[in-house]
Amino acid sequence: MEILSFENLPSTQRWLTEAIRSGKIAEPIAVLTREQTDGVGSRDNRWIGYPGNFFASIALRESDLPEDLPPSAASIYFGWVMRELLRELGQPVWLKWPNDLYLGSKKAGGVITTRLRSFYVAGIGVNLQKSEKNFAALETELSPMILLDMYLQRLESAPKWKELFRKYRLEFERSRPFGTHRGAEFISLEKAQLMEDGSIMLDGERIVELR
Repeated sequence: MEILSFENLPSTQRWLTEAIRSGKIAEPIAVLTREQTDGVGSRDNRWIGYPGNFFASIALRESDLPEDLPPSAASIYFGWVMRELLRELGQPVWLKWPNDLYLGSKKAGGVITTRLRSFYVAGIGVNLQKSEKNFAALETELSPMILLDMYLQRLESAPKWKELFRKYRLEFERSRPFGTHRGAEFISLEKAQLMEDGSIMLDGERIVELR
């Protein structure tokens, strides 16, 4: 897969989606930047990007992903593959529902996914070296480019969704002391039921997060 590398971008996710929509480039492709000044986070929050951390977005055709992957589970899928890779590299991260990489009780990274026609654009940020207050960093000298290369290799042989879901279902229990947002409302995950498509049921309502 082709990788485009930049010194500085406001957001790899915005840059890649706009370039694809305008027809300038075609998927599959990945974008990496050394520094990110206006990264996209959940609910349009900013994800500040210090040099040395990992900021990448990847565009993949839907046909290149497992055929059993529900659209509502895309961020869980991309996040879990990164979680598995980082753990094999000695980093005890875990995946909080639906799209956050945590180190202990603090967020160290996350995934935001956009679906464009017949493909997905997954933006991934991980604090490798430095973080803002109340966030965590892995404090590793791992090169972002090497991490991206390893991650792309993992995606080529990533498991089916059903196989991945069996593992994530157990890890989901770690999300219960935390919460998430439903629109502007903050909700607890304590009584949430994880569904097989990656959504949750809470108080009789199905909550889907494609982000």
